[in-house]
Amino acid sequence: MRNQPKYHFIKNTTYALKGLKDIIKTENSFKIELVLFFISIPLLFLIETSLTNKILLFSTLCLVLLTEALNSAIERAVDLVTLEHNILAGRAKDAGSAAVFISIMIAGVTWGLIVLDSFKLI
Repeated sequence: MRNQPKYHFIKNTTYALKGLKDIIKTENSFKIELVLFFISIPLLFLIETSLTNKILLFSTLCLVLLTEALNSAIERAVDLVTLEHNILAGRAKDAGSAAVFISIMIAGVTWGLIVLDSFKLI
């Protein structure tokens, strides 16, 4: 049986916000991506494109933040297990970084194609 308290919406939201605050405070990559997120949000209203495309653009920005948060969780869990150099630990961290890289590529390609299409360049 798991040692987990009963689900409570307010407490769980508090835990999530605590985690978000900690990631913002300690992870430079997340800070950079968050700044880019907030810079990009006004662009959503300036780009002449469909609502579906705007949802795609917004979703890809969120995807980058989501994968960065998961990558941070992986790195912390690995560091909890061992701070010594370990091939498997390095591979786990590299896999998390690869996920972030892929999410950034998805966002970049999506934004690039939709912006080019909105200016009738493709």
